[in-house]
This record gives sequence, C-alpha cells and structure tokens, in this order.
Amino acid sequence: MDHDAMDVAEARYELVISVDARRSGEYDDVDKPRMRARIYRVLEAAFTHAKVARDAIHMEDRGDGVLLAVAGRIAVSRLLGLWLVEVHENLRDENRALRVPLGLRVGMHVGPVRHDDRGISGRAVDLACRLADSPVARRLLDAERADLVLVVSDALYEDVVSSGGKFIEPAHYALARLKIKEGEVNAWFHLPGRPAPVISAGDPPPADDRPLAPDTAPAADPPPASDAPSASDTPSVADPDPRTPGARYTVHGDMSQHSDNVYQQPVHIGRITEQRKG
Repeated sequence: MDHDAMDVAEARYELVISVDARRSGEYDDVDKPRMRARIYRVLEAAFTHAKVARDAIHMEDRGDGVLLAVAGRIAVSRLLGLWLVEVHENLRDENRALRVPLGLRVGMHVGPVRHDDRGISGRAVDLACRLADSPVARRLLDAERADLVLVVSDALYEDVVSSGGKFIEPAHYALARLKIKEGEVNAWFHLPGRPAPVISAGDPPPADDRPLAPDTAPAADPPPASDAPSASDTPSVADPDPRTPGARYTVHGDMSQHSDNVYQQPVHIGRITEQRKG
C-alpha cells in the first residue's frame, strides 16, 4: 500500500469545526465575497492569537462557511477556550462597521477523520456540520441577537467542557435534544460572553439521568382532582423571571406548569432548561 492510500485508510482523531454564516442566502453577488473574506479574517486571526500553527489546521471552503479539522496534537481546550474567545472578539470588531452584522454558527465534535485529496470525511465531520446547521442554533442566533453561537456534541461536552479550564465555563452551556438525519443526539449550546441560553419549549432538553443543579428540585406528582387547591388558595402573581422572556409558570402547591412567565407563588421550581452537569 502506498503512502497516499495509507493516509486515506487511516483515520486521524481530530477536532472538527463547522462554521456557517447566518442567512447567507440573503447576501447578493457583491456582498457575498466580502462576507466570506470577513469569515476568514476572523478565523485566521483567532488561530494566530491562540498560537495554533497553520500546518495543524485543515481548512475547506464551503461557500457560505468553512469546514476545519485541527490536528490531535493541539489541545482541544485551547480551541474551546482561547480560540473561541478570539473568534468572538474578532467577529464583534468586524460587525461594528456593518449595518447588518455577520452571525456565525459553530459546530464542534472530536472523532475519527479521514483525509484525501479532496478534503475530509467521516461521521465526526457529519455530526459537526449537523450541529452548526441545527434549527436550535439558527433560532438562538436570531432570538438572542447574538454574533456567535457554539454547539458542541455531548461527547465533547463530557470529555472537555464539563471539566472547565481557561475561558471554558460549563455552567454557560445549555443542553438540548436534536433530531438529525442520523437520529437523535444530545448537544450543548453556548453564547460566548453570556449566561447559558434558555432553550425554547419547541426545543426541550432531554430528560436524562444527569443530576439537577443544587438550586433546583423536580416537580412533585400532581394531586388528585379532589385535592386541587381552590381559587382562594392561589397566591398573588410574582414578578416574571427576566431570564425567561415570553414564558410563564403557573404554580399550584408544589407543582409547576409552563405558561407565559408568571409565578403564582414562591416555590422551588425545577427548571429543565437549567440542568447542569453535576
């Protein structure tokens, strides 16, 4: 077997990064090359500041984005930490001069990657691309008016993000269940420089066996109909929770129901949108 054939046959364990531009189809033929140039400036400057050598990076143009694979000799924590901070800051600098800001969706996963003369392939590549292109990522970027949304695979969160590190804050990630072409997967969403995003009711996090955060508690089973509190037992409405615009919580006893962001009494509410890795 010659050297080139061996390279194709042997997968390399690498970090795959898929970068897509928001609403790229709305750019005309004059603006699209400028948009593409901005993406490359943002990414390449971030690699330089993070001290990631150019020969450690495989980069493919995707028209409205970029597909990257970073060699295993580079610590993944550096990409999730310092590199992501630099990408965000560079993007903000670019957007200061723009009437319509450039928004980026970034998907990340680590896994086996195969290289050939035309680029890279493998399930790790497919998953990173699916994460960046997910409807949840698209909605978060628009709803939060953010410059950047990062989506990491469950495995990457468990192996790297959950341990924290320089510029890595696991509490600022939110969990959601995604339906992708290959099936359902867990993914973690992060808006750099902000608290953990609230995933909307249309994108519920999965119910799994992760422990609840210390300040949350699961809702109790609903009481029998005969034991339901009367209207006179219902306390006054409290101020809405500013972290969850557009949602309400109606509370009866120890029960909570999601309905337009009003608390009917002060209770300890288990919020599934704020589950954290224990």
